[in-house]
Amino acid sequence: MKRRGVNYDVGIEFHKDYISRPVFDAEIVHRELEIIKNDLHCNAVRISGTDIDRLMAAAEEALKQGLEVWLSPHLHNKSPKETLEYTVECAARAESLRMQWPQLIFILGCGLTIFMQGILKGDDFISRIGNPLSMLKLKVLGSHHKPLNDFLTGASKAVREVFYGQVTYASAPIEAVDWSLFDFVCLDYYRADRNRDSYGERLRRHFAHGKPVIITEVGCCTYQGAQDKGAWGFTIVDPQNQKQIKGDYIRDESLQARELADMLEIVRREGVEGVFVYTFVSPALPYNDHPRCDLDMASYSLVKSYTGKNGVRYPDMPWEPKESFKAVADYFGG
Repeated sequence: MKRRGVNYDVGIEFHKDYISRPVFDAEIVHRELEIIKNDLHCNAVRISGTDIDRLMAAAEEALKQGLEVWLSPHLHNKSPKETLEYTVECAARAESLRMQWPQLIFILGCGLTIFMQGILKGDDFISRIGNPLSMLKLKVLGSHHKPLNDFLTGASKAVREVFYGQVTYASAPIEAVDWSLFDFVCLDYYRADRNRDSYGERLRRHFAHGKPVIITEVGCCTYQGAQDKGAWGFTIVDPQNQKQIKGDYIRDESLQARELADMLEIVRREGVEGVFVYTFVSPALPYNDHPRCDLDMASYSLVKSYTGKNGVRYPDMPWEPKESFKAVADYFGG
């Protein structure tokens, strides 16, 4: 594969009570990107987040270190108008970096059918997906495709007026995107029980567009049974108390590592041009010795975050690599 990367989260505001990276420390960002390049053997990184200053700071640092940057701003639960204004502002800021470092690609949105208001009913993505009528529209009627592509048509035009590099969109499996608008076909592509036997086969239709296919997300959580949940593995966190897991689950780092290595080999064999493992670190989901409080089980991260202490292998970092870290490093470095 030409592009070997991971997702790097600088803080996505999923809703007013939850941000995926509460604290942004420039020194830690510098060191983590260094580890991503040198120890994970990545040559690309997808930088995701909501705050534009954080996005630009991390992107500049990654570019300085020689990584190709796929900049992926995330604004959740806003109207199409607000989302477009935010996206264009990000693109204009990104262009100032691209003029100095051409290896910058702009991702103008991610799964907007779910994350943006206006296509499905609901105040947040959980209520939108949890609405039975919405699921009918998504799976049977496909009535979300036109409003999504109407938005993407206007957004791609507006973005290209201020950003002169390559532009794409990170699509969810439920979205039939008009890929003529973009330079790459990009898919958030997880494996679960429903597509386990057809994971590679289902990918093949995306090559019909005649453009490079990039997997913008692929991953697995860190507990037994996560391999069947795919992109919904995180839902074991108790919605009534987001500091604990709902139910009894068994932590399994080996399973996460095996699943990742297997999926990486399948997508490589199918001929994708690049892949971004989801995700490097999840500070808002820290490890705990007690299973009911071990939020890291619900994370897709390659490292387990600590609260109030640093790791052993990297004593300057507030985390420890998981088995999946080694699996990805071995695969990318092989």
